[in-house]
Amino acid sequence: MTVLINGQFMSEEQAAVPVTDRSFLFGDGVFETIPVYNSKPFRWAQHLERLARGADFLKIRLAFAPKELRVLASELIERNQMPNAVLRLTLSRGPGDRGYSPTGADSPLVVMSLHPRQAVDPQNPPLWRLKTSSYKLPASDPLSSFKTNNKLLHVLARAEAEAAEADDALMMNTNGEVAEASSANLFWIYRDTVYTTPTGRGALPGITRAVVLELCQALNLPTNKRVIKPESLLKSEGIFLSFSSLGIVPVCALDGESVPTSPIVDKILATYHEVVQRETGS
Repeated sequence: MTVLINGQFMSEEQAAVPVTDRSFLFGDGVFETIPVYNSKPFRWAQHLERLARGADFLKIRLAFAPKELRVLASELIERNQMPNAVLRLTLSRGPGDRGYSPTGADSPLVVMSLHPRQAVDPQNPPLWRLKTSSYKLPASDPLSSFKTNNKLLHVLARAEAEAAEADDALMMNTNGEVAEASSANLFWIYRDTVYTTPTGRGALPGITRAVVLELCQALNLPTNKRVIKPESLLKSEGIFLSFSSLGIVPVCALDGESVPTSPIVDKILATYHEVVQRETGS
């Protein structure tokens, strides 16, 4: 496997970062997970915009312009012969002195790597089971707007869910409101309206989430961003997840309780795949 570090291509075995790298030590950085279809990163511009916003918030210099990164991503895809994959783009503040202060850490690292992507058949999608997590996300954390390199609450929630033989964790915020899944945004259907949780209360403003809201508008499906408690989710007519690596995944169970299947979810899933095909030629 070939990876990229600060514009240099090298084998995965040769790749290394300094032991003083602040992302390694503190999670000091941001990342994006970008699906690749037919050698084309899907919604590249939106992912790079969010990465840039995160870098600006953390005051980390992004040494490469988006166009440069796009060229490098294409070459990485070609070198690895992986036209259908997941591209991980990581930005670290880079090496620094011991301690929390970022002063003097002005040599950021940009790392790109490719990973296998599970293909989803829109006619026969995976059905996921969710387990409500005991780990809570901060209800008013400004970092929830970005994919930071420290995701320990999500890691713990996912491990807890897998130990309960669930596919993912349903995460609350510290107000007891549903925020998101550990790896995805959450949607539910009620009375033919598509609902999702508002951002700014623990939920990431996901790129795929934005695509879903766009296509709902195109399908004339009403949408609403609403705070919800976990017990109310079981009154819904359908639940699904949205995330970059898999796209749209319906939920079949929450905490062992069956979740109904909605034809609206099927329509959104099929339309999402049409959007991907149209934009990537896949």
